[in-house]
Amino acid sequence: MAAPAPAVVARVLRFGREHLVAVVLVLVVGVVWTGYSLFQARTTPVAAAVAPTVLASPTPTPTQSVAATVMVHVLGAVRRPGVVAVAEGGRVQDAIAAAGGLAASADTGELNLAAVLVDGSQLTIGTKKHPGGEMRAGSSGEGGGPGGAGVEAKVSLNSATVAQLDTLPGVGPVTAQKILDWRTEHGRFTAITELQEVDGIGPKTYADLADRVRL
Repeated sequence: MAAPAPAVVARVLRFGREHLVAVVLVLVVGVVWTGYSLFQARTTPVAAAVAPTVLASPTPTPTQSVAATVMVHVLGAVRRPGVVAVAEGGRVQDAIAAAGGLAASADTGELNLAAVLVDGSQLTIGTKKHPGGEMRAGSSGEGGGPGGAGVEAKVSLNSATVAQLDTLPGVGPVTAQKILDWRTEHGRFTAITELQEVDGIGPKTYADLADRVRL
């Protein structure tokens, strides 16, 4: 049997009101949330993006270290005589090495292989036939460094020529020849003091020569 019409109508109206209230509540909540979100978006500060600062570091410029050199003229019993370049502070043995080393006939005698070289020096290497050697300072006449560099080597009484002996103080061509004649007669000098036996060399001349010659 069908329900009375008034009861059905009342039930429908009550159901409609309940859904209407729910829809209204959802709309109200949505409006409130939207308004809150917009308010937050307006009031929250946005940090501006700051570009990172790049500090340019200067590129180091490479420096080239140029070693100082001295020029030495090497003569005599070496494999490649001539002008050689040796590092500043180099020794006589370094100049010999730069000239190719000693020749088979070389005899350095009492030449100081450890003497420090100076620019413009002239180095002469003796031979077995004419042993010995000498180093002459550059034309500038600069003093020597450690080890006696730059000071003329002593003249060998047993291997020097007339021209070399003529460079000694108080010795001219005539006396130089007399020294050679004494050497030829006696074979060789065995002591510096034997210079006093040479005709023309007195005490004063001998005193000047004693420190400038060697055997």
